[in-house]
Amino acid sequence: MRYLFEDFAFDLDRRELYRGADVVRIAPQVFDLLDYLIRNRERVVSKDDLINAVWNGRSVSDAALTTRLNVARSAIGDSGEEQRLIKTLPRKGFRFVGQVQEAREVAGPDPGDAPESAPAVPDKPSIAVLPFANMSGDPEQEYFADGMVEEITTALSRFKWLFVIARNSSFTFKGKAVDIKEVGRRLGVRYVLQGAVRNASGKVRITGQLIEAATGAHIWADKFERDMTDIFALQDEVTAAVVSAIQPKLFQAEIAMTTRRRPEDLTAYDFYLRAIQQVRPATREGLAEAVRLVQRALELDPGFAEAAVLAGASHTENVVRGYAIDPQFDRCAWH
Repeated sequence: MRYLFEDFAFDLDRRELYRGADVVRIAPQVFDLLDYLIRNRERVVSKDDLINAVWNGRSVSDAALTTRLNVARSAIGDSGEEQRLIKTLPRKGFRFVGQVQEAREVAGPDPGDAPESAPAVPDKPSIAVLPFANMSGDPEQEYFADGMVEEITTALSRFKWLFVIARNSSFTFKGKAVDIKEVGRRLGVRYVLQGAVRNASGKVRITGQLIEAATGAHIWADKFERDMTDIFALQDEVTAAVVSAIQPKLFQAEIAMTTRRRPEDLTAYDFYLRAIQQVRPATREGLAEAVRLVQRALELDPGFAEAAVLAGASHTENVVRGYAIDPQFDRCAWH
């Protein structure tokens, strides 16, 4: 079943929101909130209705509810000021007021009728974030573990040099014992991020490990412990910590792979090695020279994936360290 409104498609079976052909990444709770509002668009739903439906009646502050509503509005091109699609009626509740069409997909052939074929691993670095294990002993904490995976997946997808597997594909492994090599083969990725969440006594501990799928080698592992105060702020904080820890490890792993996969043009490879030396000090001048060298390498060998990775990382460092003259250019230079 799909709900169609404006240029959006809300797919209930895949639990995905599309704008045109593009997937709009939203957290599971935001999806559930939109789902409830759209299903009940013929009436005004109260705050208690939403909390019972989306949070299973748990205590949720007005600020947290407002934050999630604003995120939902933003995902569908609406805002709290405009309220074109989601309207707030003071002291009454909320209502989805957009024009909605319902569409049912025609069933295709049963996938089981055809032999399974594994997707090819992309040329650029690729990663799947598997569902985090809920170690709290409380089934109601599943939503928090799932939310962490959604947030980390979304944050990683902002790196244009990194191919990130969509949540719905990764979540086919939820609740299953997995073999990392098999996960890498079935999803077509080089790296897999696993994690676990334990919520107890007002504290949340999250552990994570980054694994090279083909070899099973552990590239990175760490744990994060925070006070459970604001759950959404906690998700943002841990996501930032995990992503900032993973990014350089991914970059180092990609550089190490050059010893196993040489480009066709050895002159391009020479430019690439010289660029690596310029990147490591992370100075303004060094990063500028690194960008120049990898551009030369890619001119000679446009398919040189490692050079493209280094270019993306150099542009990212320029923005992060405040060196960029035009930050927007550096963010968009290597799509």
